[in-house]
Amino acid sequence: MREEQSVSPTQVLIAGDHFVTDALVLDALRAELGPDAVTPSVLTLPWPYEPYGPIAEVDEASGDEDELIAALSGVEVAITQMAPFTSRVLAAADSLKLIVCCRGGPVNVNVAAAAERGIEVRTTPGRNAVAAAEHAVALLLAALRQLPARHASVRAGEWRSDLYALSECGTELGGATVGLVGYGAIGSRVARILRAFDAEVLVHDPYLTDPAETSVPLPELLSRSTAVSLHARLTDETRGMIGAAELARMPRGATLVNTARGGLVDYDAVVDALESGQLGAAAFDVYETEPVATDSRLLSAPRTVLTPHLAGATVQTAERAARLAAEAVASYLKANA
Repeated sequence: MREEQSVSPTQVLIAGDHFVTDALVLDALRAELGPDAVTPSVLTLPWPYEPYGPIAEVDEASGDEDELIAALSGVEVAITQMAPFTSRVLAAADSLKLIVCCRGGPVNVNVAAAAERGIEVRTTPGRNAVAAAEHAVALLLAALRQLPARHASVRAGEWRSDLYALSECGTELGGATVGLVGYGAIGSRVARILRAFDAEVLVHDPYLTDPAETSVPLPELLSRSTAVSLHARLTDETRGMIGAAELARMPRGATLVNTARGGLVDYDAVVDALESGQLGAAAFDVYETEPVATDSRLLSAPRTVLTPHLAGATVQTAERAARLAAEAVASYLKANA
């Protein structure tokens, strides 16, 4: 009678950080695969306590190439959000077969170099869609009613009844026409939230796949929208898509929100439009350079709401990223059983 051969646990490196933590990913792996399916090792990266940035040819990365190379010895599967999978790292990772990047796009992975070595790269799309959509709407509401300035005024001991003057009042989201540039996982969720506020939603997305929606040309969207929220990916096609000419098309006093990528917008043109009154307000979570330069005109521009690129920063986003990563590992193991 032939004895059944036992399957050795898969060697997995969890290169977590202080957001998508090693513990979250390990718990998700055990919940998805059982306690003994993988042999894990961990490498904790310093982000976000130390800023991410470019490392060799990859971007938005955290950690050290040499430290990662050492940790990858004998590893078949690596799970990370920020580790720098450069061509040099990949060339040294002789056992590596799969990288799961816990984000929407693997900007910290040299995907071409991975493909050349037969290393599969998977991501966790939609992990932050809920958080980013809610943050975009929160920024829009805050900008329409100038909540940060009103909060600061009360904290300073003021009680400004003059803010009831018609010229000082904010505007409502209900009944407004809001243009969404980009209609993926985040943009489509923003649309559902806005419609619950009784706003009219226009969409511009040349790659729209939702048969229930119609993409309108960008010039038409801009001219009809009293608020515009950006949710497009940054590509050669979209870089700088909102500049002085586009802002001039918007109704005077309109509001612009960007929680997508800083490179979509000409921020000098935005400041000019705010100072002239062409833009009534603007709210941003992303910027052309991060951190924002201390001498940036944006920091002193009127009627702005600014947050430091944290639209996706929720507990649920981190938990969802870990769960989706574990599901990707399970799919890989099933396909290669």
